Amino acid sequence: MSAVLRFGYRVLSGTALVGGLTSPALAQKKGAVAPPYVPPAGAWERRSPSAMGMDSVKLADAIAYAIEKESKTPRDLELNHYQTFGREPFGAAIGPLAPRGGATGVILRKGYVVATWGDPNAVEITNSVTKSFLSTVVGLAFDAGRIRSVDDTVSQVMPPILRAYPNGTGLGADWPGDAKWLRPFDSPHNKRLTWDHLLRQVSDWEGTLWGKPEWADRPAQQVNTWTTRPRVEPGSAYEYNDTRVNVLALAALQVWREPLPDILRDKIMEPIGASNTWRWYGYDNSWIVLDGKLVQSVSGGGHWGGGMMINAWDLARFGLLTQRRGVWGGKQLLSEAWVTKALTPTPAQPTYGYMNWFVNTDRKYVPAAPTQAFVHVGAGNNIIYVDPVNDVVAVVRWIDTNASVNGFVERLLGSLAAAK
Repeated sequence: MSAVLRFGYRVLSGTALVGGLTSPALAQKKGAVAPPYVPPAGAWERRSPSAMGMDSVKLADAIAYAIEKESKTPRDLELNHYQTFGREPFGAAIGPLAPRGGATGVILRKGYVVATWGDPNAVEITNSVTKSFLSTVVGLAFDAGRIRSVDDTVSQVMPPILRAYPNGTGLGADWPGDAKWLRPFDSPHNKRLTWDHLLRQVSDWEGTLWGKPEWADRPAQQVNTWTTRPRVEPGSAYEYNDTRVNVLALAALQVWREPLPDILRDKIMEPIGASNTWRWYGYDNSWIVLDGKLVQSVSGGGHWGGGMMINAWDLARFGLLTQRRGVWGGKQLLSEAWVTKALTPTPAQPTYGYMNWFVNTDRKYVPAAPTQAFVHVGAGNNIIYVDPVNDVVAVVRWIDTNASVNGFVERLLGSLAAAK
């Protein structure tokens, strides 16, 4: 076996013993069925496309397409923010925004690396793919019995929350009354909201958090409705809204009573062999007092900065975990029950599952992909394409449009068809 150091990983070639797993050839000789390949921490076996049933020329075409379709928005993400979300009411960035690099990706087939491009070791913001990590830590709370049912109201487990730094930015208080306290589920409407409502972005939660009113996120064109419109019935209408996502993160923090990055690290990222370079950030003013300690409530995306900063290798590991329905190396890290819920279409938005597990209902989200495929998506675009039918996971960073995502998938799957 040969090995080279590439992008911080030992990328291994050959089919010999890797990470304690027997090669397919040896397993066949012994009459056993080889277990799915699991990349060990710090290394990943690479195989040629042809060895994994893919046409190398067509695969190269898919990669060239992804590079050609790199986003035309500024690589200076702070500048990009003020050209987009920063123009909204209360749109100032309050979390870190680091510059990004160029088009980057990793393609897996049956867990093996078949292709990479760009710099997969670059630690960059992943925007709303962060929501899929948030959904996961909520799922871990469900698996641990800290959340009895996703249909329980969140209000029943929410105490008054003491802000570490009152007044923050934007508004004097994030809830009517004393600026020191957060009571995000105290209004008659918000008291009715369930975990499922928040996970599916169908809550119509009302209020302000970290100085960001929910109406100011992608605000309606009719300005007179911003603070006056009546609430809709929970579950009846889908609205993508990062203030409400951050409310979910704050609620999950109360349930765990530990920082969410610690939960993710201990229960998911370390078991799947992720690097030590990913970081999950909140906002400058999203600090609370929890059990006598100052704790940052992390954000669910990069809408105002913050969120998950991570490399493509670690995104690929997370994608492989979700493709294998929460199983890694024979251990069920995230329950089958939770993965099923995460992949169940939302009635008000059939292409949305739980927090950026975008599902391909009726092949509407990615027409070129099978209906069983799903995608973790963040602005930019950052995507993790997960295809259990073809046993493919693809991380594609900084591709320009949803149409280009479909074009890439079409070419990627074409490399499989051509090799049959």
